[in-house]
Amino acid sequence: MELMEAIRARRSYRGPFAPTPIPREDLRELLEAGALAPSGCNLQTTRLIGVDDPALVKKLAEIYGKSWALTAPAAILLVTRETPSPSGVSYHVHDYSAAAENILLAITAKGYASVWIEGQIRGGPDREMGRLLGVPDDMTVAVYLPVGIPAGETPAAKKQPFGERAWFNGYGK
Repeated sequence: MELMEAIRARRSYRGPFAPTPIPREDLRELLEAGALAPSGCNLQTTRLIGVDDPALVKKLAEIYGKSWALTAPAAILLVTRETPSPSGVSYHVHDYSAAAENILLAITAKGYASVWIEGQIRGGPDREMGRLLGVPDDMTVAVYLPVGIPAGETPAAKKQPFGERAWFNGYGK
């Protein structure tokens, strides 16, 4: 799939998945897409965990608490920690955001589906997921991505017209 085609085709999928396993090589390529994302000051603060053990995938979905996630055959977790750059600014949120978008586009290009889950796991589920997977206590599971072949359709989200959000040579022009 061509890059702009993948960008236009990407959807946030919150539905049941087909029972088809994700080949380990595909999961590895999805993780590689995240690892190749840009990183503030090249500090590379994001760590990636691919999960294809059915018992672990199920337990992650149970922690998340949405029944549709129980049907995912795989998951990817993005793990991070606040890491000051030489100027004292931490780019960890930027880093895992870039990694998540790379992964989501790769998921789409391979014919799979997912959704970026972040805020819904903060404040407890993130720590529980981390403990399950042996994440060090000083790191946080920032993003949970259930991955699989969609068993249903996902309509595109309504986007504002391009001309209302993007301009040339100045704001609103």
